[in-house]
Amino acid sequence: MALLVETSLASGRDILRGIARYVREHEPWALYHEPRSLEDSVPGWLRTWKGDGILARIQNRSIAEEVRATGLPAVDVLGVAGDSALPLVHVDDAAIARMAGEHLLERGFRHFGFFGIGGENWSERRRTAFAATIEAAGYRVRIHELPRAALGSRSWETLENDLAAWVRRLPKPAGVMLCSDQRGTQFLEACRRAGVQTPDEVAVVGVDNDEPLCEVCNPPLSSVDANHVQVGYEAAALLDRLMAGGEPPSGPLFISPGRVVTRLSSEVLAIEDRQVAAALRLIREHACDPVGVDDMARMAGLSRSVLQRRFKALLKRSVHREILNVRLKRAGDLLSGTDLPLAEIAERSGFRHQEYMGAVFRARLGLTPGQFRRRNRR
Repeated sequence: MALLVETSLASGRDILRGIARYVREHEPWALYHEPRSLEDSVPGWLRTWKGDGILARIQNRSIAEEVRATGLPAVDVLGVAGDSALPLVHVDDAAIARMAGEHLLERGFRHFGFFGIGGENWSERRRTAFAATIEAAGYRVRIHELPRAALGSRSWETLENDLAAWVRRLPKPAGVMLCSDQRGTQFLEACRRAGVQTPDEVAVVGVDNDEPLCEVCNPPLSSVDANHVQVGYEAAALLDRLMAGGEPPSGPLFISPGRVVTRLSSEVLAIEDRQVAAALRLIREHACDPVGVDDMARMAGLSRSVLQRRFKALLKRSVHREILNVRLKRAGDLLSGTDLPLAEIAERSGFRHQEYMGAVFRARLGLTPGQFRRRNRR
């Protein structure tokens, strides 16, 4: 089986993981694959290759024609070339957009935006479904799309300045969906140029859960896990049936997304009380320092009693509980992603000592820090 799947994007690598899982669970196949980008043409060896089947990310009509010319059973896992005449297994763009919309609606936003690429069918499907989800809740979506041709022809500075101007015009606070994680650093830089705080004024969610791209964003980018691993698995299963003489399906097979992986870019509630919003931002930034409720109130410019009252009225929890939430999440990240000793994790997370951290973990999660680490090891 030939794998014409790029390795330059997390989505392509996840598809390969899904294919590998199918192969492990069934009869072993001989796989032909070479590292490639999405824009690469079909490798020359394919024209004379004597194989049994092809799994490919079909980027354009030329690639589709060369794959069809082999006469071999083939499955497309990209769907960009809509007239490829090849069976398609693909992520469900509409379901992805609904999940992103619901994620932002749950946080109480009433203003929304979508940043995508005009002329890309997957981005346009996500835009349409996101707008439908938001409009069904009684709100509207403001849209900013880069023409596909502009990505290579217009300067980065021009694109950033245009995007920053659009961000300034968005009513705040707003929830924004990006068509993919690849647009994350671009969008967040535009927010900085516009003088807009993320996530307090604009919360952001992308698509694909490309962890390196999400983590390099500032703040780290929340993202919908589109479930490309399952795309690879189901595409391999379909190709297996085709190679055995089965009939191709009557239409595309769409794979449901996994979940929203929440990071700092959308870890917020839409709050129009600017001083409470400022207190939340201070808690996110300083909760792991040796500070308490009085310190947060002073930095927010409020008395302790006023901050507590307004905080509970809007968020239904105390300032102290929110500080513990942030510390608990920081400790969880360090437990699952590092080999640091528990005492150092407690110190870095703002807990007075290791024993107190353990008591909070047991009370809130029903686990000791050690048990949490074993269950959530990355």
